[in-house]
Amino acid sequence: MLRYFPVIAFFCFICWIIVSADSGEQIIFMKMMAGVPYGDKLGHVFLYGILTWLLNSALNYKSIKLGGRSLLLGAVVVFSFALLEEITQLYFPKRTFDLVDLTADIVGITLFSWVPYTFYRRNLPL
Repeated sequence: MLRYFPVIAFFCFICWIIVSADSGEQIIFMKMMAGVPYGDKLGHVFLYGILTWLLNSALNYKSIKLGGRSLLLGAVVVFSFALLEEITQLYFPKRTFDLVDLTADIVGITLFSWVPYTFYRRNLPL
């Protein structure tokens, strides 16, 4: 059960960022990323990528069959959450649904699934 602690802690961190953004509050992380070119998109890549890495690792890179393809369960769960979060932005006046944000989420999920999984399969330390 301890292996899920980093996942839960990081998920709570992301939820704090989402709730802050939904309420229009500019927290320090958003202010920092605003000064970086494409900072919002990089934030999406790293937030959802790291969450994916942590969850896949906690699940020992368990995969499931979906649409005839074998996909990492953690990646599917995080993508579902990212998609749901992006859709809910349609209901908040201070937020906007953005396919580019969703694309950045997918890039992070894919990158942070593929690289660690490659190390995992080869029994290499990460």
